[in-house]
Amino acid sequence: LMDYLQGLPAFAVYFGMGLGFMVLFLCVYLQVTPHRELALIRAGNVAAALAFAGALLGVCLPLASALAHSVGVQDLAIWATVAFLAQFAAYVTVRMLLPGFPARIEAGELSAAIVSLSVHVGIGLINAAAMVF
Repeated sequence: LMDYLQGLPAFAVYFGMGLGFMVLFLCVYLQVTPHRELALIRAGNVAAALAFAGALLGVCLPLASALAHSVGVQDLAIWATVAFLAQFAAYVTVRMLLPGFPARIEAGELSAAIVSLSVHVGIGLINAAAMVF
């Protein structure tokens, strides 16, 4: 049993860092987007929920790859930063593709939310695959 638990401290560090980076991303994301996703989601706006889910999945995919492939905590932090930057680039891409995107989400436009989710997850997948250094 002790042989199996030997890796528990490293697991705890990496798991904690992964969760911490996810929460940090969400805090920053919620501050930089002009619409208030959580308030919209609490009010039952499905479009806001889908767009938010896309951003969350889009950052968690490369974070998972970074957790699996990094050689240390500093390496993980660098690749987490890359994941953040890619997701903010995804948001800019969505804003360029869909003029008036925040208003469209506030209005509950599902087509805009699906495009946003797809761009975020697509960029997250490509980012994750590229992290297999």
